[in-house]
Amino acid sequence: MGKSKVTISLLLILFSTFVSAQEKLKVEGYFLEDSAKLGEKVGYVLKASYPSDLNIVFPDSTFQYEDFSFLDKETFTSFTQDSITLDSAVYYLSNFSLDSVKSYALPVFEILRYDSISHFAPEDQLVLKFTIDPMPQELVFKENNNYLHLDKAFNYPVLAIVIGGLVLVTVLVLVIFGKNIRKKWSIRKLKKQHALFAKKWKNTVETMEKAPSLQVADELLWLWKDYMGNLTGQPYPEWTSTEIGNYLEKPGLVKDFRKIEIIIYAGKGGENLQMTCDKLQNICNNLYQQKIEEIRERK
Repeated sequence: MGKSKVTISLLLILFSTFVSAQEKLKVEGYFLEDSAKLGEKVGYVLKASYPSDLNIVFPDSTFQYEDFSFLDKETFTSFTQDSITLDSAVYYLSNFSLDSVKSYALPVFEILRYDSISHFAPEDQLVLKFTIDPMPQELVFKENNNYLHLDKAFNYPVLAIVIGGLVLVTVLVLVIFGKNIRKKWSIRKLKKQHALFAKKWKNTVETMEKAPSLQVADELLWLWKDYMGNLTGQPYPEWTSTEIGNYLEKPGLVKDFRKIEIIIYAGKGGENLQMTCDKLQNICNNLYQQKIEEIRERK
């Protein structure tokens, strides 16, 4: 009888410990976009906070993503505080579901000694963008017996002469001043794009300093990559931080990206945040000035 009580007590202790660990494990997942076209690339953020003594694994490229196709995965450095670890990753998927609204969730896996447990995030919804309006089941014709006034014949020979003269003048202007016009137009376009980027960058940095969050950090890094891609024609948005650092021959740039990510996962700003953002903006400014000089020196 005494041994049975001891056994039951041990089982209750183990069960309560297991339940407590499960309550502390939290999984969150959401799409970075509210809607996407069929086959369009879309980002999905997966985060998990759990006791540091648990062995948690995120899905990789071998996972079955159902109606989605795996394209890429960007992982971030784990952050541990008070024995609670925070992990996160961004999955880049292509949506091939024909459902107008797709509910979706990814799991994380708790690795046990002989088995594993799947912990799914709450489902998030992705709306399918239709590029062609659906055809009505029945065609409806509108009756109209009103008189339609027809204009008299237009003098097309005169119009052709005027258009020909304008085309000739335009060609002459382009031949004589075409290079300078194209240079000024290209520089004006670059200045407009750079001014718009600088404004968005400043607003996003200020927002992140006031209220740090993973979504704002993703927006900040995406804004930088998108501008660099438009400026150089290179696929910066599709590159990882390591690939960008190697391409620019700036290995330290990877640490700057990680600083932003670590600061956001910690849930608060940092003293080096403004310095890191200024360094990233200086890279854009230097490349922008280089492009301006290339256009001016173009023959």
